[in-house]
Amino acid sequence: MAELLFFSGTMDCGKSTLALQMDHNHRARGRAGLIFTRLDRAGTATLSSRLGLATGAIEVVEGLDLWDVVVAALMGGAKVDFVICDEAQFYTPEQIEHLARVVDELDIDVFAFGITADFRTQLFPGSRRLIELADRVQVLQVEALCWCGRRATHNARIVDGAMVVEGEQVVVGNTADAPEGLAGNQSVVEYEVLCRRHYMRRMNSHAARAAALSADVLPLELDACAIPPG
Repeated sequence: MAELLFFSGTMDCGKSTLALQMDHNHRARGRAGLIFTRLDRAGTATLSSRLGLATGAIEVVEGLDLWDVVVAALMGGAKVDFVICDEAQFYTPEQIEHLARVVDELDIDVFAFGITADFRTQLFPGSRRLIELADRVQVLQVEALCWCGRRATHNARIVDGAMVVEGEQVVVGNTADAPEGLAGNQSVVEYEVLCRRHYMRRMNSHAARAAALSADVLPLELDACAIPPG
């Protein structure tokens, strides 16, 4: 019986690595599948992990009907035993429904991987629809860590070293592209995972280093956490 599985977690918890490993394991047993992704860090039509592994994929653009892609592959004689969908948080709710239809009507397993909530702690539309429709939702067991060493639970957007909680939901990190409201400033956008305590206090690793160097900050204000190196 085919299933729609959603593997969720913060950044840096190994989602893309698991997706690549799952694809390898299935193909090693003679199974064939399709890989979808969207806005991967390595570029268009690529599924990559931070460990340096990568493979080709179908880029999920706005308006792409995933059901039609799978059916076209089958009609063309291709064997499709499974479908892997990375960066699924960026898919539209309609595209998630296409995946559910693939499971229900074609009896093909779909494995989706993605971040649940954005830098504002709000659910991505694609992730919300996956939670609503998935047969199973599994939180990855590999823990990402906050700069203080605690388990990271939240994704934070960092603009020029400072954490922000407003702006467009999707902005590619590690670039000079400025989010809405900062256009023209060519601000550097990065992402970082934080524990809930430091997310709520807006204290990312940049802020922690600055506070550690300030003579005006009492040790209690850093919660006696370890200061990140560098």
